[in-house]
Amino acid sequence: MRINIIIPAYNEEENIGKTLDSLINQTFPIHKIIIVNDNSTDGTQKIIDSFTTKFPHIVSVEQISSNKHLPGSKVINAFYKGFDLVDKSYDIICKLDADLIFPLSYFEKIIKIFKKDANVGMAGGFCYIKKNNNWILETLTNKDHIRGALKAYRKKCFMDIGGLKNTMGWDTVDELLARYHGWSIATDENLKVKHLKSTAVNYSKQAKYKQAEAFYKMRYGFLLFFIATIKLALKKKSFYFFRNSCIGYLKALINKVPFIVSVEEGTFIRSYRWKGIKKKLFH
Repeated sequence: MRINIIIPAYNEEENIGKTLDSLINQTFPIHKIIIVNDNSTDGTQKIIDSFTTKFPHIVSVEQISSNKHLPGSKVINAFYKGFDLVDKSYDIICKLDADLIFPLSYFEKIIKIFKKDANVGMAGGFCYIKKNNNWILETLTNKDHIRGALKAYRKKCFMDIGGLKNTMGWDTVDELLARYHGWSIATDENLKVKHLKSTAVNYSKQAKYKQAEAFYKMRYGFLLFFIATIKLALKKKSFYFFRNSCIGYLKALINKVPFIVSVEEGTFIRSYRWKGIKKKLFH
């Protein structure tokens, strides 16, 4: 199986070298690695160049975009800049962050997952962050979800879901759409990836309503949105997140923001989410 990897990178001079070191030393060889330097203002490109000059399967391209960290749009725009350079004979396409250290057998085990079950459309491990000199699980999501930092897609699944949506929530709707098309999602708790920067990123002020807008665009409906927002607000321990989310949802509703899924896909998503809620309540 041929693996192509796309890595959007913005001001990652401290980390990207470690990420690339962990990728070039994998026990399963990576066919192609594409790094998208997304308007970095530090020494990121210099680090990238030190790898592209030594390794023919590593290439880079520059993307000129806003320096504002708008969740969703910035990273997906960079991803598709890199996608233009993908070898069309790929079997697995990966979107990775530029601040990860992968165990050396990571992709060997990912490939085994895909080969073992032809119904698996996406696979991934888990991110760990350093706290008090220990690497602990970054508990932001359920264990059946693959973090946006380390997505791996089977080619047919990637095509079925229409690729990645240019919006916050892309790394949730991709899995929901994969399930809608009959694919399964596989995670492996033994695949522990070091995440060098916490996901607690300081997004720009314009982004504070984006999470709620994403729920709206996925056709959650108000009640599901409300439950999901309460859950996230409690996890973040932030009343302001809850308040901003409610404002964001109402803004999206009033402005009739376009949906990113069809009516049929939205019906499936709501049904799937309600089943998950009922399962947690009664088991």
